[in-house]
Amino acid sequence: MSDQAPSRPGFWAVARRPRMIGFLLLFLLAAGVCGRLGVWQLDRAYQRAELAEQHEIAEAEAEAAGPEGLGVLLPPQSTFPGELVGRQAWVEGEYEPEGQLLVAGRALDGRTGYLVLTPLRVSDDGTGGESWADLSGPPVVPVVRGWVPTTDGPALEVPSGEVRLAAYLQASEAAGTGGLPEGQTDSISSAALANVWGNPIYGGYLVLMESDPAQLSAADGGPHLLPRPTIEGGNGVNVQNAFYALQWWIFGAFAVALWVRLVRDEAAGGRKRSDGVGGGIAGLPDLPPAPRGEVPDAGGSEAAGGTAGAASNGDPVSRPTV
Repeated sequence: MSDQAPSRPGFWAVARRPRMIGFLLLFLLAAGVCGRLGVWQLDRAYQRAELAEQHEIAEAEAEAAGPEGLGVLLPPQSTFPGELVGRQAWVEGEYEPEGQLLVAGRALDGRTGYLVLTPLRVSDDGTGGESWADLSGPPVVPVVRGWVPTTDGPALEVPSGEVRLAAYLQASEAAGTGGLPEGQTDSISSAALANVWGNPIYGGYLVLMESDPAQLSAADGGPHLLPRPTIEGGNGVNVQNAFYALQWWIFGAFAVALWVRLVRDEAAGGRKRSDGVGGGIAGLPDLPPAPRGEVPDAGGSEAAGGTAGAASNGDPVSRPTV
């Protein structure tokens, strides 16, 4: 009578095994983490757009009220909040021409040139000196007086005496790499400028709108004034973050699909390799089963070895008679 192959368990029968339930819980946890990270990245994708919208509303209200004192908006030696980008502020003080720098590699209207960066020693920032009362002295604020195409000319002349400025606020940049000629820099970093100009210093810089008395106009060869700063990438959805969110969700779906693959492989008895040897879960190698009906014999291999040895030595081997 021929032996019949045992029936293989179905998908759901294998899926209900404790080991597979444990795998399922593990993969669901991984999928949940990936899903949450995807939601976080999607929130980041919309964050800049929402911040820009709030910023525009706040800026419209601020413009109606006019420029605010610099020290009221941003005390010296304080962290620059992102919502202040583009806000109008006023400040009074005197320029320090010996500390003026040119910021290299900056473009305006498609032309590459330099920003004229001049330190202003503040005498009034709208707080009557209270903002630096506990500091070592009057603070300095970096002022971008405009853009110039070359490193010489009348545009670099610094106004003398007390000036009152109206300007846009902008966040400090990261420190640059250096390696430029003397009198030039590649970034507007308050931390780096403090090493040159000294403390106390404001944690951002000003982009000049107008000054009293007025500096040399662009029509007369002076610096070209810059437009109001805006938050970069603030319009619409940030595509990079949205793509990251999609990637996390794909990873989560892959974790669930991997569990389904494991169950299917075990239900099928393991995948067959090209050499005919079975595989375990997901194709992992498994020990080949013993031939059906064979009973292991501890001494069988020794007996077989003895018979083979006798044959190889030429000794006669008894055979059963029929």
